[in-house]
Amino acid sequence: MADALLRVAELTKRFGGVIASEGVALDVADGELHAIIGPNGAGKTTLIGQLTGEIAPDSGRIYFAGQDITALPTHQRSAIGMARSFQITSLFLDMTVLDNVALAVQAHAGHSFRFWTPARSERALRAPAQAALARVGAADRGNVVVADLSHGEHRQIEIAMALATRPRLLLLDEPMAGMGPEESARLVNLLRELKKEYTILLIEHDMEAVFALADRISVLVYGRVIATGTPAAIRVNPEVIQAYLGEQQAVTGHG
Repeated sequence: MADALLRVAELTKRFGGVIASEGVALDVADGELHAIIGPNGAGKTTLIGQLTGEIAPDSGRIYFAGQDITALPTHQRSAIGMARSFQITSLFLDMTVLDNVALAVQAHAGHSFRFWTPARSERALRAPAQAALARVGAADRGNVVVADLSHGEHRQIEIAMALATRPRLLLLDEPMAGMGPEESARLVNLLRELKKEYTILLIEHDMEAVFALADRISVLVYGRVIATGTPAAIRVNPEVIQAYLGEQQAVTGHG
């Protein structure tokens, strides 16, 4: 297996008497799509918040490309190559798609919005924005106002905004949420292409998408990683089936 790009060691976080993360250990290999699954309340949101620097762990360490980033603020994690899709920045609904993605490029470069001139007019911002849109199959949507897009297209543009920052690791938090079958299928196809070029950590409830995309899966239950393995190994793991997959398989038809 390739060297770990992201390594989490004994990460623990409590909120009062609630243990949201309990000794979480996790490795994401360079070049893999690693999925994290688990029931509601398992601690997935808390974990990704700690990885991005939005939540400070009580104990444990986070390493990215060999560097201890446990104490780094969010913007510095972005600068070294971590991009969290859907929370890079809020979409500006009254602006065009190209303007939104160009703003993500500008923000990543450290420029303040207070001094923003139309980002699309600057080639240094426009070129990577257009390239990112092309990468997600939205090259023809640049002049469309974001408010006129579908929910699935919003997700597509948010991924383009993440790609525009040229990340080494994409953190995708529930990208299929709220999508219908057709939009989900299109996003699965997009992620299948992106995983050829990017290391991806995917948090997702859609088990069909997870098993179609993941190289490895970690299962989080009550703040603990109870298993990590290939999709085939996770599908037949008795502890995982008892804690989570039994109900999911009944819903999706996976046996």
